[in-house]
Amino acid sequence: MIIKEEILLANGATFEEYSNNDTIFSESDKPQYYFQIIYGTVELNNYHENGSEFTHNILRDGQSFGESLLFTDQLYPMNAVVKGPSMILKLPKESFLKLVQQNPEISISIVECLAERLFYKYTMLFNLSSSNPMLKIENILNYLKSFNSDKKDPYTFEVPLTRQQLANLTGLRIETVIRTVKKMEKSNILRLKGRTIYY
Repeated sequence: MIIKEEILLANGATFEEYSNNDTIFSESDKPQYYFQIIYGTVELNNYHENGSEFTHNILRDGQSFGESLLFTDQLYPMNAVVKGPSMILKLPKESFLKLVQQNPEISISIVECLAERLFYKYTMLFNLSSSNPMLKIENILNYLKSFNSDKKDPYTFEVPLTRQQLANLTGLRIETVIRTVKKMEKSNILRLKGRTIYY
């Protein structure tokens, strides 16, 4: 949790419930809120002209999104779409900026969060430049597993992504992801139990 719920609520945040595939904001909308996920999943994405999806990030319980654009006058360059039932705390932009200005510890938390997002972006940009599908998938799995210090041993991390989400994050076709994941299992890089990947 970036900012404690009680602090957000005391500063004017409100809860909002969403259903699967609801859009929280769309590309070219004006940023007006800080968002923090109480429970659920949110994908930040864009759609190509042919309707295919490119996923920038997948966020879950306790994570925030949209905060970086509250410090600029830019419009959203992506969409935020809910995947499954979700509840999100929304704090208006003016209240968020005031909260950050008046609370150095919250400012530091926001800066740390933004730094982590930059690290993720650099990792993903390099990943997208690779032509090796196995390397692309392995880099994403390494990044996700790095947040689970208690699951460093092989095959202890349950990957919280579908094959389609891996395809959207890596720019690969779903068929390529399916074939590559099977090759990775044969090479003992990961294990499969039903549809779940363990890394």
